[in-house]
Amino acid sequence: MYEQEINAYFDDPKVQKELVAAIGRLVAVKSVKGDPAPGAPFGPGPKAALEEALKLCAELGFATRNYDNYVGLADLNDKETQLHVLAHMDVVGEGTGWNTDPYTCVEKDGMLYGRGVSDDKGPAVAALFAMKALRDLNIPLSKNVRLILGTDEESGSADIAYYYAREPYAPQTFTPDAQFPVINIEKGHYHPDFGASWGAQSALPRVSALNGGFRVNVVPPEAAAEVLGVSAKNVLDLCAAVERKSGASFTVTDKGENVSIHCAGRNAHAANPDDGINAIQALLEVLSALPLAECESTRAIRGMHELFPFGDNRGEGLGIAQSDPESGALTLNLALMTLGETGFSAKIDSRFPLCANEDNCKKAAEASFARYGIAVTGDGEMTAAHCVSADSPLVKTLLECYTAFTGQADPKPIAIGGGTYVHDIPGGVAFGCKFPGFDPKMHSPNEQASVELLVKSAKIFTLAMARLCR
Repeated sequence: MYEQEINAYFDDPKVQKELVAAIGRLVAVKSVKGDPAPGAPFGPGPKAALEEALKLCAELGFATRNYDNYVGLADLNDKETQLHVLAHMDVVGEGTGWNTDPYTCVEKDGMLYGRGVSDDKGPAVAALFAMKALRDLNIPLSKNVRLILGTDEESGSADIAYYYAREPYAPQTFTPDAQFPVINIEKGHYHPDFGASWGAQSALPRVSALNGGFRVNVVPPEAAAEVLGVSAKNVLDLCAAVERKSGASFTVTDKGENVSIHCAGRNAHAANPDDGINAIQALLEVLSALPLAECESTRAIRGMHELFPFGDNRGEGLGIAQSDPESGALTLNLALMTLGETGFSAKIDSRFPLCANEDNCKKAAEASFARYGIAVTGDGEMTAAHCVSADSPLVKTLLECYTAFTGQADPKPIAIGGGTYVHDIPGGVAFGCKFPGFDPKMHSPNEQASVELLVKSAKIFTLAMARLCR
């Protein structure tokens, strides 16, 4: 029911042109998080993007409300709310390497380019135009759809927490900020700080400094160390061997009677550590094999190598590897490490499956650390996994709507290691807009979105809203 009408509506070139123009308006606002200010809790950029989005919603005839520039909302009608759709207006920084202006939405050969076209301004507009289609097609509804537009998804989701501290959850919720067909499981998170300390040392040779990583949810692309009492000729062959094994690259520089070793890996999201080359782990491969003096820094280096050998992205060395059929395998990223003359600190980002618990994850990791004289020094708590039954009415309905416009028979819900807006929302799932096989280059230069796939997303959302709120 309604598939033909929805197809005809969104196949109209005029509607598609309006959808692209709306995305362009939002992309033009640089909405990277900034310093908080009165009336701008996440800086001027996110505030300006939210104001522009609410202006767009009002122009399309929807009632809007602004919650102190944390979130804004647009209601489809004045009936009881059945469905929340959560999207966000903030974006990550543009970085370098773009072929176009990141804050100008460029359309070329059916593709849109610009920061936010896929994450998450394009999907937000697809959901907004789905609401517009429901109204324009006079599809009868007995319930309301509420589009909630946040401004802090990329930096902790304090915006959504602010909203739900003041308003109730809806019976059903989805976010178009992930992928199709439906994500019903988001793994739990375990990311403790840990380390050790010791007194001043004089033994040679020894590692006097190590620094690697810059963000906990990113596979570290660089790491560097200073080794006293060793020359470059002592480490070049070892570095070459680790390069062949790991794919990392090393630069070795003599500094008098000491040596500096720099390792270049490849970054990736911590939820997908197999996609990266962990520079800290590769560097530990080299350092642990050097003929270092027996001292505390050497014990720390060798202990860290035993716990986090290169290529171990599942927690085998730490003793927490596990998996289950529903949510897959635990992943682990050694994200940060700093070592100096009197101690070291480090942090991991682990995404654990449904089968994990405090005994086989947190306590097992702490026991492994203890064997090497390492202690958890900061937040070592586990954040629970999020799971919605594949048999829930929401999941079943969304899968049916996906099939209606893709033709894919019997799609299955999926689990991810990343987290979305719905991670702490009862019954919430992630639904679109990334389609299998398409790379939107999120968080990278030349972020892109397919106009055809955005239109298809809008069709799917329209049918889903109609069925959930009829």
